Amino acid sequence: MHRFASIMLGAAVAVCAMVGTSVAEAAEMIWPVPPSRVALDTPYGALTVKASDYVYESVLLLDGKAVTPKIEGIVNITYAFATQKSQIALVSVNSGSYRCPVTYHWITVDKNGYIVSPAFGSCSQKIKVFTVGSKFVMETPNAQHADEIDVYTYDGKSIRRRVKRS
Repeated sequence: MHRFASIMLGAAVAVCAMVGTSVAEAAEMIWPVPPSRVALDTPYGALTVKASDYVYESVLLLDGKAVTPKIEGIVNITYAFATQKSQIALVSVNSGSYRCPVTYHWITVDKNGYIVSPAFGSCSQKIKVFTVGSKFVMETPNAQHADEIDVYTYDGKSIRRRVKRS
């Protein structure tokens, strides 16, 4: 297996050399484009984004009412997961800020209402989202160190951040 990995790395370096791309640049290209939606029907209500004439004033609604705390900006429902007792969505919010344009919130909707997580993220639109058991994970490039990735894990109650080397 080690020999196979070495061969594949060598092939990747050769391809990058042929097209004039460094391995670091190639690694940069692996971030998928996140899905974007403005409505999500759940068994517990409809999450929607209310558009505004001013681009940074769209608002996240549940059944036509703004969620609290208010989620406002260029709002997108990027990922959604169904569990046995809830629907969980990752929402991106672009505030228009030059310093940190994008933050994220997890919103959990169930028969009792909803919970909105605090804002989190590394100010990047580049994300990978997946589950590990009953936890939801978002990886994103670290804002200060290009060779690191911030890993945010949400367990339905709190968000934990750790950093790993890319």
